[in-house]
Amino acid sequence: MAIAPVEERHNTGIGILLASQLILIFLDTSAKWMSTQGIPTGEIVFIRYAVHVALILVFVWPLRRTALFHTANWKLEVLRGVCLLGTTAGNFLAMRYLPLTVTGALIFTSPLMVCAMSGPLLGETIGWRRWLAIGAGFIGILIIVRPGTEAFQPASLLGLGAAFFVALFSIITRKLAGVDTAMTQQFYAGAVALVLVTPFAFTGWTWPSNTITWLAFFGAGTVGMVGHILISVAHRFAPPSTLAPFNYLTLLYLAFVSWIVFSQPPDAWFFLGAGIIIASGLYIWLRERSLNKRSTSVDEAIVD
Repeated sequence: MAIAPVEERHNTGIGILLASQLILIFLDTSAKWMSTQGIPTGEIVFIRYAVHVALILVFVWPLRRTALFHTANWKLEVLRGVCLLGTTAGNFLAMRYLPLTVTGALIFTSPLMVCAMSGPLLGETIGWRRWLAIGAGFIGILIIVRPGTEAFQPASLLGLGAAFFVALFSIITRKLAGVDTAMTQQFYAGAVALVLVTPFAFTGWTWPSNTITWLAFFGAGTVGMVGHILISVAHRFAPPSTLAPFNYLTLLYLAFVSWIVFSQPPDAWFFLGAGIIIASGLYIWLRERSLNKRSTSVDEAIVD
């Protein structure tokens, strides 16, 4: 099967990323819910990837057969799977001790890490305006977590570790865009994570005790797979340094869920920080659109 090439259509990539965020909110919500019901973190991570891999084998393998397993860079696929597991395990474990708004804010230190790594790993040039905007977003995160509060419990280090893996995962996803298909990427990411977490999954195994928990139990893997397929597609249209700031919008969704589902409403500091974070993301989007229009005009002038 032909592999779709990388395209520079940044607004399309951003739109697909926003759709993935809405889907992936259910993943975080499910993980947090299961942890409140006494289900061990290793089991939560295991079932998330077991369902993920099972769905791919049931629905995709009959259509693609051996093409599903064909990769042009298996080392990157394995490393990407390790990063995804590191992100999931660190984030899910942090959720046991911290509100969703705090774990979400810690995860969103990853855009700075993406920018720092995009130069040496992808050869991208990050302009000073984008650095300032992302720096402003980082200040917004500091306002939310406020050093000295519960965000700086030892569990916060797990959230920061998860953020590092998010950044590396995003870089690798971009490098695999146009190399392997999105479904091949999803298979290897899920399969590698599943193999690595399995030895830790059955210690203290606990079955769900009610309907909502059963829904979370099986739903987490489904939405995780769909959401990450969309993320892979988004990286085909835009680099991680462009996409990363828009992940900040997830903070608003997490705030809503934390308030409605877990009775942990965000405070005024969260809304102040989130406002700064979202403003930085919107600025980068406007900057990208302006640069793309300018580039298009120059190309048209050359053709003329």
